[in-house]
Amino acid sequence: MKLAVVGGGSTYTPELIDGFARLRDTLPVEELVLVDPAADRLELVGALARRIFAKQEHAGRITTTSDLDAGVAGADAVLLQLRVGGQAARERDETWPLECGCVGQETTGAGGLAKALRTVPVVLDIAERVRRTNPDAWIIDFTNPVGIVTRALLRAGHKAVGLCNVAIGFQRKFARLLDVAPAEVHLDHVGLNHLTWELGVRLGGPDGEDVLPRLLAEHGDAVADDLRMPRRIVDRLGVVPSYYLRYFYAHDEVVRELGTKPSRAAEVAAMERELLAMYGDPALDEKPALLAERGGAFYSEAAVDLAASLLGGGGSAVQVVNTYNNGTLPFLPDDAVIEVQARVGHDGASPLAVPALDPLYAGLIANVTAYEDLALEAALRGGRDRVFKALLAHPLIGQYDYADGLTDRLIAHNREHLAWA
Repeated sequence: MKLAVVGGGSTYTPELIDGFARLRDTLPVEELVLVDPAADRLELVGALARRIFAKQEHAGRITTTSDLDAGVAGADAVLLQLRVGGQAARERDETWPLECGCVGQETTGAGGLAKALRTVPVVLDIAERVRRTNPDAWIIDFTNPVGIVTRALLRAGHKAVGLCNVAIGFQRKFARLLDVAPAEVHLDHVGLNHLTWELGVRLGGPDGEDVLPRLLAEHGDAVADDLRMPRRIVDRLGVVPSYYLRYFYAHDEVVRELGTKPSRAAEVAAMERELLAMYGDPALDEKPALLAERGGAFYSEAAVDLAASLLGGGGSAVQVVNTYNNGTLPFLPDDAVIEVQARVGHDGASPLAVPALDPLYAGLIANVTAYEDLALEAALRGGRDRVFKALLAHPLIGQYDYADGLTDRLIAHNREHLAWA
């Protein structure tokens, strides 16, 4: 089995390598190619990856290349984890929206739209080159904004599934609180990427006992602290919202906070410099503890499980993924991309049935889906007016003066990445 990782020079990659090494029985990788245009980073990450494999006595071969076509040739699956514009673009995404009094964040709001506009054309070009080289390869997208990027891939006819680590992160945390094995915890996870709610926490399987009420009663403070939301709000909802919902439920509070501290992008950039220095140490042969603070926790386990299921291996049959709605949420079009539990196999992902949603959740899902429709059109076709309409439709913006000002700033800060600007 051959896998390729596009964006293989990312500081995330040792997390992925560690998972491939530990879970070799689930996903028997014979060849792993790390693809990245940044040759200096790629050399550091690739050398550490080989040391991790060697320490864990994994027989697979790891190679590196800056040649995309050569790297993906013959791959059974291609994992996308790229960041167009790097941390510098993320830094801008997290700062200029604040000038208009709106949340600055890399996956939602105006910053999320900027990332989508930069990313979608690049990802579609990569996917088309993968298809020319190997039309049977699966594309696993971890590149944000995952929902919009996955929809672009599926709409273009690619064999693609989107992946996020939010659900597996909740699974692991709930398992610790409940003192059970993670495999025993199944989530009623519903929504869009970075706009989800855990409506139930079931033990033993998708039809098992729902212990969410007990979890909140016994561990509500820990859950609320992790979400950075008041316990009383979590109790009133009776569900566990994704921590990204704080941008919606406490928008003005978050904007005030963001205006008083360094951006997350600045923190991550400093962390990346430290990580890359560590990766250059020839004695390092495991992922460093600092990597856990970088983000993407449990990404490797989720990626291994998904790849194994798609490629006919031993992965879990039911996983949380991003895929076409196809009637699962009846208030959305079939070609909307949702994030839910799905049965995954060599034919792709089929969402499991979801109970009727409270309008509190369904309304916001429908609103953000409409924004994503407009965002994808802006990413595919360009134009100031399409950008403005997408921003106006976003529930974190929704006022024409804000949308106008944000449109100008978005274009000014991203002109080098927008072919139409």
